[in-house]
Amino acid sequence: MAEPGSSLAIEENVALAPFTSIGVGGPARFLARARSEEHILQSLLFAEKRGCPVFVLGGGSNILISDSGFPGLVVKVELGGIRAAADGRVSAAAGEDLDTLIRLCIDKNLAGLECLSGIPGTVGGAPIQNVGAYGDEAGEVISLVRVFDRRSNRILELGASDCRFGYRSSIFNTEERERYIILEVEFALRPGGTPHLRYEELRRRFAARSSIPSVGEVREAVLQIRRSKAMVLSENDPDSRSVGSFFKNPVLDSDQADRVEQAARRRGLLRTSERIPRFVIGPGKQKLPAAWLIERAGFSKGYCCGRAAISGKHALALINRGGASAEEILTLMQRIQERVRETFEIDLRPEPVFVGF
Repeated sequence: MAEPGSSLAIEENVALAPFTSIGVGGPARFLARARSEEHILQSLLFAEKRGCPVFVLGGGSNILISDSGFPGLVVKVELGGIRAAADGRVSAAAGEDLDTLIRLCIDKNLAGLECLSGIPGTVGGAPIQNVGAYGDEAGEVISLVRVFDRRSNRILELGASDCRFGYRSSIFNTEERERYIILEVEFALRPGGTPHLRYEELRRRFAARSSIPSVGEVREAVLQIRRSKAMVLSENDPDSRSVGSFFKNPVLDSDQADRVEQAARRRGLLRTSERIPRFVIGPGKQKLPAAWLIERAGFSKGYCCGRAAISGKHALALINRGGASAEEILTLMQRIQERVRETFEIDLRPEPVFVGF
C-alpha cells in the first residue's frame, strides 16, 4: 500500500531475517523503507493512525528479532549522502554504510575512524551503541548528531556531550531509547592525522617499523584481524553469520575485578602466577574480556546448541549455523550466561537489541 500523495510505500507481512546479519527472525506487520526525512515523518504518521508500535531498523547488524517478528511498523532507514569539509568534518546520512564512509575518509587521509574498519551496519547505528574496536570508539570523533525528536516532533542537533557516550552506550540505547530517530552524524576527524595504535595486536604488527603507519595501513591491518575472527561479513564464511560480539566486556572497579579473579582461583582456572586479563579504560575502571570468561567457563569455539553455535573463530560471536531460530540463539545465550555466573560470579550482558520479544 502507499500513503496518499506520497512516494512512500508500506509493505505488509515482510520477512525481517534477510535484513539482519544473523539471518534470524519473523515478519514485520508493516515495513516502510524511508529514503528521505519526509518518508520518516510519513511512516510515523502511518503508525500513529493505526496505533501500532514502531521499530527503527538500520543495517540489521546488531539485532536479534523474535521468531514471531514485530507486530507493528518497521521503519528501514535508507537516508543517503556524505559531505566532507576541508577542516576534517565529515557528515553522513544515517542510512549510509559505515564501512563505505570509513573507506572514503581513508582516501581523504582523515584519521579517527580507521580502527572501526569492517564493522557492519549503517552510520546511524554508530552513535547508538557508541561502536568501538581495537582501542577506538565512535564517540571520540562524533561532534554532532542530527535527530528527529519523537517527543516534540522536531528535528534537533545534539552535541557529543548531549549524547553521553560510554562503553557501548549512549542516550540512544539507555534513558532515551525510543525518543530519537537518527538522521545524520557529523564526525570531527584529523586531516593527515596519526592513527591510534592502542590495541596490542595492532602495535605488534607495526612494532618493527621505524615510520608511523598510514591510516590506510592501519585499516588493512584491522580488516585482517577482523577476518581472522570472522568479524567481517562474508557469504563465504559461515562464522560471520552473527551479530558480531554478542556479549559486552564487563566493566568493573578494581575490587569487583579482584573478586572475579578470586572466584577463578577457587575453581582452579588460573595458574599460580596467572591473572585474568584486564584493560584500564578510565579512572578506577577495568574491562575484563568476555571471550576469556566464556572459554574458561568451559565453552570452546564451535560449541553447538541446535542450529546455533559459538563461532569457531571467536568466542564472543554466536552464529546461525543455518536455519537457526531466535529461540535457539536465546537458549545458547542463556546457557553461556548461567555458566559464567556460576563460575565467576559475574553477569554477562548481551550487546544486541532484542526486537519483538
